Amino acid sequence: MPSNQPIVLLREVGGDRYLPIWIGPGEATAIAFAQQGMTPVRPLTHDLFKDVLEALGQQLTEVRISDLRDGVFYAELVFSGGVEVSARPSDAIALALRTGTPIFGAEEVLAEAGIAIPDEQEDEVEKFREFLDQISPEDFGGQQ
Repeated sequence: MPSNQPIVLLREVGGDRYLPIWIGPGEATAIAFAQQGMTPVRPLTHDLFKDVLEALGQQLTEVRISDLRDGVFYAELVFSGGVEVSARPSDAIALALRTGTPIFGAEEVLAEAGIAIPDEQEDEVEKFREFLDQISPEDFGGQQ
């Protein structure tokens, strides 16, 4: 990326849209650790949050990418008791990966910021990579 800023691409299940969300380097590292199954010697913040939830007997049941306002994405953490807590999408994704929690994107958010890549065909994916090389977070109105 020209801006050297990490990006998370959420892929629509049963569809052809991707949701690009620019994130900070710390959150990118936390997400990468979770994706690779790496466990740090001492818990990172997201690992700590997961451990606290387990200690309290709470379960994260879903993560919702719920809104996009002025170029900023918003997410909600939904817990087993029905409580919902606002969160940055990057933190919510990092926690969801650690807990095996599903991530849902609001249709309005996907309609506004989703990028369609039909059938993940090689030429379409390559076009998307070229697209990513030419854009910056400002093209989406800012970062998360």
